[in-house]
Amino acid sequence: MSPLRRWSALAVLVLPVLLISIDMSVLGVAVPALSADLRPSASQLLWIIDIYSFLLAGLLVLMGSLGDRFGRRRLLLIGAPAFGLASVLAAFSTTPAMLLAARALLGLGGATLMPSTLGLLRTIFPARRERQLAVAVWAAAFSAGAALGPVLGGLLLEHFWWGSVFLVNAPVMVVLVVAAALLLPESRDPDPAPFDLPSAALVIAGLLLVVYALKTGVRHPDLTAALAFVVGAAVLAAFVRRQRRHPHPMIDLALFTRPGFSAAVLVNVLAIFGLLGMMFYLPQWLLLVRGLGPALTGWWLLPLAVATIVGSLLSPFVARVVPVRWVVVTGLLLLAVGYVAATRLGTGAGMGAFLAASLLVGLGAGLAETLTNDVVLTTAPPARAGAASAISETGYEFGGAMGTAVLGTLGMAVYASRLRDVEGVPADDLEAGRQTLGAAHEIAAGLPQGAGEALREASSLAFASGISVVSWVCAAAMLLAVVIAWRGLGGRVVDGADEVASVPEGAGV
Repeated sequence: MSPLRRWSALAVLVLPVLLISIDMSVLGVAVPALSADLRPSASQLLWIIDIYSFLLAGLLVLMGSLGDRFGRRRLLLIGAPAFGLASVLAAFSTTPAMLLAARALLGLGGATLMPSTLGLLRTIFPARRERQLAVAVWAAAFSAGAALGPVLGGLLLEHFWWGSVFLVNAPVMVVLVVAAALLLPESRDPDPAPFDLPSAALVIAGLLLVVYALKTGVRHPDLTAALAFVVGAAVLAAFVRRQRRHPHPMIDLALFTRPGFSAAVLVNVLAIFGLLGMMFYLPQWLLLVRGLGPALTGWWLLPLAVATIVGSLLSPFVARVVPVRWVVVTGLLLLAVGYVAATRLGTGAGMGAFLAASLLVGLGAGLAETLTNDVVLTTAPPARAGAASAISETGYEFGGAMGTAVLGTLGMAVYASRLRDVEGVPADDLEAGRQTLGAAHEIAAGLPQGAGEALREASSLAFASGISVVSWVCAAAMLLAVVIAWRGLGGRVVDGADEVASVPEGAGV
């Protein structure tokens, strides 16, 4: 494949990654408009945001295995139209339940796209140095897409209704189908094993049950959540046992014994956990606490996106002179400092603190997440590139889903607990306002001036308190990731050809 066609193929593969990650965060800026139109409860709103990432996390391993067997390009061409149609359904949803169903279909469509993109990179860029740069572009698209979601959403909401944040996906999917058919090579396992339906059922059921338990247990710890977690863990344990004994496993568990693989996946999980968790709050802080319009909110979030892109594209060049472990650890430390800076948003800090936190978090995310993806691809055999990619992306999506679910639920629980006894506000209105910050501001608009101002101020302070708690949790998670990266991302790497290569001190993991 000529260099021009290789890099053109990369541009094609970046499109679905960018849109999928944008869809993970674009609703943040649309929450107030969506809440006013469809009036979802707090639980429905979190599920509308979460279900997309949950299904992505639950289905990626299955879809990665299907791509290895039946062709990654073919799977991409099937998933793109499905993703486009689901986007149209989401855009024109008229009830919370309809939007929830559309978001679930988006997750299903996205799961067919993601493993194909990273898996195809291994085929298109066999040389390590070119692949590092290609993976950096891929990671920049993923991380920056999560940051660009609110930017794009703010610009669209300034002129259109909230459904426009989904409708923009449809024409891009049309372009993707045409370009993929012309530019992408087919790539598959040359000796595919029979499809293992029981394993597929076990991994989907186990992941979804565990995610559901963690999500509901944070806000309402009860017997149902505990039972779901126990059953989900048991199902996943059964899946692991089956993979160890099966002659043709869906997931090659030996991948986790390869140097750097497990550490790289765990670092990605924790990094995206914090980033997506904060992206649930930052747009609402700008829109409702600071009172900015959607477009201005988008512009204020742009530095975070730009810093993420800069960090992602810079990382492979830095890794040529500095060990990968140091690059990743530096990124994680920048993330931790950025989250500590974000705790000041709960103390009435101004836009300077917001900008500092955004730049630190964006640059840190770009540095921390890019090279770990190259470690995943490098340690996996070429025939298992799709499955290895699916494991990495499952970590991404699982971390993102849990960031929104756990941190979203935690922050909103703090918000609800702090919003009490506002003078002049009826108890029923106060209870309704405790569901979401958008609901509180909408209710305040219909109250007498004094009571309305009191509710707006109290709800904004309560929401900012939730951000402070979430930011401290994110900082602690990044310090845990530092320990994992330092212990796991050093020494020698097993490359995809199963030959052990000693990596020069400044060249890589």
